[in-house]
Amino acid sequence: MARPRTIDREKVLACAEHLVQRNGATALTLDAVAREAGITKGGLQYCFGSKDDLIAALIERWILVFDTHVARCRSAAAGPASLARAYVQACARIDDAARARMVGMLVTLLQSPRHLAPIKAWYARWLGLGQDHTVEARQIRTMIFAAEGAFFLRSLGFVDMKDAEWTSIFADIQKLALPMEVSPA
Repeated sequence: MARPRTIDREKVLACAEHLVQRNGATALTLDAVAREAGITKGGLQYCFGSKDDLIAALIERWILVFDTHVARCRSAAAGPASLARAYVQACARIDDAARARMVGMLVTLLQSPRHLAPIKAWYARWLGLGQDHTVEARQIRTMIFAAEGAFFLRSLGFVDMKDAEWTSIFADIQKLALPMEVSPA
């Protein structure tokens, strides 16, 4: 008796991302994703359930990928400022794959706005690092907004810049959460 074929969820999610990047959000159908992944539509539905579940899995994957990048960037130092610096470093390491994932996520969210809740919760968690009114908290919040703004502008192709300029911008953002060595305001 033949062993049932196992569907590689990560491969299917990668195929769905490529499909959206190449053809836009309207191309994200179960039939198209199944074709792209080389599986049957029934196999895709068995693996993910519905298109809605597939979109939820894509969003979960995008969040996990970014959080993994942050963890790799994090130093041994503890505290919110260290975590914010790692966040900024992860944003700075934009590459074609990250840019494509970002655009794919935005386009997918436009097609299915009910999936904004996990994205909002994720941002709330990060922005919570700077939620009180201390100087450090305000610096952290500013760092995150600045890094996100730069990341979005470059990801969406609104600004073009050489890598050296990109690196310089993120070095400046990193300086926003240096330990306070001056007298309090």
